[in-house]
Amino acid sequence: MSGPRGPQGEGVSEPEASHELLVLAVRFAICQFGAGALVPDWIDGGAFWSVCRTADELSLVCEEERVPAGVRAEKGFSCLKVVGPFDLDEVGVLATLTAALAAAGVSLFAISTYETDYLLVRERDLPVAIDALREAGHVVQF
Repeated sequence: MSGPRGPQGEGVSEPEASHELLVLAVRFAICQFGAGALVPDWIDGGAFWSVCRTADELSLVCEEERVPAGVRAEKGFSCLKVVGPFDLDEVGVLATLTAALAAAGVSLFAISTYETDYLLVRERDLPVAIDALREAGHVVQF
């Protein structure tokens, strides 16, 4: 769907009224390392993982079972994949989803890729997140 871009209305696509999300079947962890840490070999595996380095830290997201003992990690996350792909110029995809979760009091950790977005929520909050997203008109499947 396309719509206005900037004041002249050229090319920015409007977000769709609803999105389809898929709950991934495994539990995830969010890990933190110091800025100079190397990306560990154990991250490479599973169907979904992410690495982000900044000047301040190295953050990893991976399947919970891959995280060795002693690693600083928050465990117990469920992941909702937004079914894509989306054009990089599409506006408001994350906003429509995160607004529904924020209104329901659900904290999230978002990851974006070239084609789509992933929303990690605490496993204990998954039922509330699903209800909030469905109530907002989105489709959530397992």
